[in-house]
Amino acid sequence: MESKSNVLMQRYELGRLLGQGTFGKVYYARSAITNQSVAIKMIDKDKVMKTGQTEQIKREISVMRLARHPNVIQLFEVMASKSKIYFVMEYAKGGELFNKVAKGKLKEEVAHKYFKQLINAVDYCHGRGVYHRDIKPENILLDENGNLKVSDFGLSALAESKRQDGLLHTPCGTPAYVAPEVIKRKGYDGAKADIWSSGIVLFVLLAGYLPFHDPNLIEMYRKISKAELKYPSWFPPEVCELLSKMLDPNPDTRISIANIREYGWFKKGPNTKSKRPEVENNTDSSSSTSHSDQNDETDGVAPDAKDESVVPTSINAFDIISLSAGFDLSRFFDESFQKREARFSSRLPASVIISKLEDIAKQLRMKIKKKAAGLLKLEGFDEGRKGVLSIDAEIFEVTPLFHLVEVKKSNGDTLEYQKILKEDIRPALQDIVWVWQSDQQLQSQQSEQQLQVDDQQQQQPGITPPQF
Repeated sequence: MESKSNVLMQRYELGRLLGQGTFGKVYYARSAITNQSVAIKMIDKDKVMKTGQTEQIKREISVMRLARHPNVIQLFEVMASKSKIYFVMEYAKGGELFNKVAKGKLKEEVAHKYFKQLINAVDYCHGRGVYHRDIKPENILLDENGNLKVSDFGLSALAESKRQDGLLHTPCGTPAYVAPEVIKRKGYDGAKADIWSSGIVLFVLLAGYLPFHDPNLIEMYRKISKAELKYPSWFPPEVCELLSKMLDPNPDTRISIANIREYGWFKKGPNTKSKRPEVENNTDSSSSTSHSDQNDETDGVAPDAKDESVVPTSINAFDIISLSAGFDLSRFFDESFQKREARFSSRLPASVIISKLEDIAKQLRMKIKKKAAGLLKLEGFDEGRKGVLSIDAEIFEVTPLFHLVEVKKSNGDTLEYQKILKEDIRPALQDIVWVWQSDQQLQSQQSEQQLQVDDQQQQQPGITPPQF
């Protein structure tokens, strides 16, 4: 914040924090000249330069200047100081589409509206040689009228980014939404990859959960590669047909946007007989991969039911490899995905870990819900900045006296979750934790960075970073 009066560049009055990303923060602001509400993304120059992301930021600016569409977040202007870059963007008052889906699956007519607007935005971008490459509900915002706005072009690519084979080669995106050809790292068509991700979004809107999900990242990639898909019973046949063409694992035969537009369901939408709420609770019976709360056993914990209702999931050596820092493929993807989860190992029995998690829930005044397959859910009672905070803790049994535990945010504000994880959960668990995976990774990264610094000092003394 550039001045004592919280007025940026004498042009924008800064307000509350809206969110935080890899390189900076996003604030609500109001123009001191026109009184218009805007969102200002503040990017730290040092972080960008140290991580070698200068070209990525320049590309994001170029992409957002190209995109002028009712369903794409508009970039009004870019400003800079010695230490910061400021993106002044359209303010989406409705927040993330993710927050709406987190409450349950959407009504078909609402999902149709959002999907149609998403395809319009994606088609517009493709027509200007822009490929988003990270389409997901967290990167889709809603304005005050409930209209969709595609945002966050940080991982996008321009047509000139293609190699001589006419394909893109940088693996990026968010694991659950990424197309199978991106995972294979043999080159991919950016437009076809965006169509796959848009199909995943449509499935999530109508189902309330992800189509390809597995705690083992490599197993999830296997499901994605084979497109092993089960449709919930309430999906209309025409939607299933459309999704089967959008989620075709072969990009050469995957449906194009032009053909998506020709589908009757896309053009006309569902036949609605009566008005119903936008969001439904996931009470319908669905496939075993549903993430609804219908299997919750209790709100709160019965003293004599600690061990019986939660049975840790058994994992084998292959699972452990996929969870280890060295083989964690998620490092190729969105940083925000990684920050939502933390893993630790313990040499104590599952009953002790469960008891400790119950104590933490009581201390934080959160209710705890027990689910099958070693999953516990901690939920707050009060609405936060992005809804009620919900934290999942899943226990995996390696041996009866060795467990892996994954803690991650499933709903609510990421900053609130990170604060609780750092200030409450980690300290409360220190007497039962053998090691946190993040600590291992940090030590490894620090050692590697120190070696690089020492090497640079020996070879090229006196080098100063370039101006940006």
